[in-house]
Amino acid sequence: MSTALEPPIDLTSVYIVSPQWLADNLDAVIVIDCRFSLPEPDLGQQQYDAGHIPSAYYLDLNRHLSSAGQEHGGRHPLPNWSKFVNNLNLLGIQSSPPTPVVIYDASRFAFAARLWWMLRYLGHDNVTLLEGGLNAWVEAGLSLSNETPRPQVGRFVPEPQANWIVDIDYIRQHKDNLGTMVIDSRSADRFRGEREPIDPIAGSIPGSVNYFWQDISTQAGALKSAEELANHWRAVDDADEVIVYCGSGVTACVNLFSQVVAGKSMGKLYPGGWSDWCSYL
Repeated sequence: MSTALEPPIDLTSVYIVSPQWLADNLDAVIVIDCRFSLPEPDLGQQQYDAGHIPSAYYLDLNRHLSSAGQEHGGRHPLPNWSKFVNNLNLLGIQSSPPTPVVIYDASRFAFAARLWWMLRYLGHDNVTLLEGGLNAWVEAGLSLSNETPRPQVGRFVPEPQANWIVDIDYIRQHKDNLGTMVIDSRSADRFRGEREPIDPIAGSIPGSVNYFWQDISTQAGALKSAEELANHWRAVDDADEVIVYCGSGVTACVNLFSQVVAGKSMGKLYPGGWSDWCSYL
C-alpha cells in the first residue's frame, strides 16, 4: 500500500469559495477568521470566541496583521515578518507542499483581503477568500463552534515580493509621472476631504483617483463577477504603474484582490496610506 501523501487542494487561481465548498473541505484546508472592528478593536476576538467556523484560527488586525503605529508609517504598519511567520507556523501552514488557506471576515473582505495580500506577498499563493464571509456561512445554515483549535507546527518559508510595496518617498517621486495611476480606496467623501473620522487631517494624495473599496462587492458582501470587475478596473489597462492606498493599508488590499480577480496586473501597495501621508503635513 502506498503511503504517499495526496497533493493539497490547489487554490492558486481560485479567488473565492462558497460556504458549502468550505464545509465540504474543512478537513483539507486551514481556515482563518479575520473579523475586526476599527472602532471596537476587541470586538473581533469577542465574536470569534462566541462562535466561528469549525477549526478556524483567529488572527487580529492589530495584534497579528500589523505592527504598532509610530509617528510616521501609518496606523497599521505591516507586521514584523519574523513574528508573523511564527504565527503562521502555529497555524500549521507550510510552504512545501503549500497548505491551502481559506480566509474570512464579516466586513466585505476588508480584513480578510489584508491577510490574503500578506500571504501572497510572502510567496504563498495557495489562498482564497470565503464568499460572503461569516454571514453567508450562517445564512447557509452551517454550524459554528466556540472551540479554539490547538496550535500546530508548520514550516513556512517566506519569499517576500519586495517590489509589491512602496513608501512615501517613492510616492512623492513617482506620483506625477506620466502613466502612473495612484488609487485612493477610501469613500468618496473622505477622498474629497469632506469628512475624516479617523485621521487628524482630511484630504487625499494630490493627483490620486478614487475607487471605493466597497464598490467591488454587493451590499450583501458577495464579490462581483470577474466581468464586472474587469469593467470596473478598465482604466488601469492604460497605466504603466498602479499604486493603491487607503487610510492605513487595509482596505486597499480589497482593491488589489479585486484587480487580480478581474484579470488585471495587481497594483503596488502603499501600506502607510493617508495616515502616513498626512503625518508629514
